Amino acid sequence: MRWFFTNFKWIMLICGLLTCTMFLGLFSPETSLRANFGEQLTTGTENIVVRGWSALIGLMGIMLIYGAFKPSVRDFSLVIVGISKSIFIALAILFGNEYLSFDLGRAVVVDTVMIALFAIYLILSKKTYAPPPLPTGI
Repeated sequence: MRWFFTNFKWIMLICGLLTCTMFLGLFSPETSLRANFGEQLTTGTENIVVRGWSALIGLMGIMLIYGAFKPSVRDFSLVIVGISKSIFIALAILFGNEYLSFDLGRAVVVDTVMIALFAIYLILSKKTYAPPPLPTGI
């Protein structure tokens, strides 16, 4: 378990870099839409939504990378990105079963593994951390 904690920043870095691959949709929304859903862009609205969605997910990757090297924000980064990925997984399973055979399915699996790693880290780091005693006589 010690290995897990001492190398967790590298796990976060890899997770962050994988998440940053979604920036592809910001620059090439049609490629992203085709890979993830097997669909073509048909309206200008889709162009905006796919680019915005891709940018937000890419920023989650940046947050993971930042948290990897800045331990003071690590827990915050893991919680926010974990919530974001959990919502994505729930939406994909509830509304996107027909797309799970595309890259969306792989993303669901990879994000599930990431969430599990984040949860293990957060739970076990709290068990090994004892907060300092409160000052007395105030």
